[in-house]
Amino acid sequence: MTQHPDVAEAIVRERLLHDPAVRLSRPRAEALFDPEFTEVGASGRRWTYAEMIAALSELHGGEDGPPIEAGSFAGTVLAPGVVHLTYETVIGVRHARRSSVWRRDAEGALRLYYHQGTLVPDAAERP
Repeated sequence: MTQHPDVAEAIVRERLLHDPAVRLSRPRAEALFDPEFTEVGASGRRWTYAEMIAALSELHGGEDGPPIEAGSFAGTVLAPGVVHLTYETVIGVRHARRSSVWRRDAEGALRLYYHQGTLVPDAAERP
């Protein structure tokens, strides 16, 4: 089955957010986040756009920390210009299931509008 082009684009952009070069570049990161972005992180913390942009270079997947290994991507188009992604990450020993909503801005770029991470507490619960 062929993947919808918007889903493929959202996956590419999600993966860019895992790239240390993007995480360390405020302008590159800002281009990927919707100004109305919010997140409920795997830690339970709620993040705003401003908080995420300010902290991104210091969070997991940065220059000195363990890389973000992401896989099992799946996505669906919820409405024109709105994509829901699910995937899983491993960062060091931490495994999480993740959900992101991407939406097109007025210029037509997909930007991350919402993200949520949920820790997988035990390796026995992994698929």
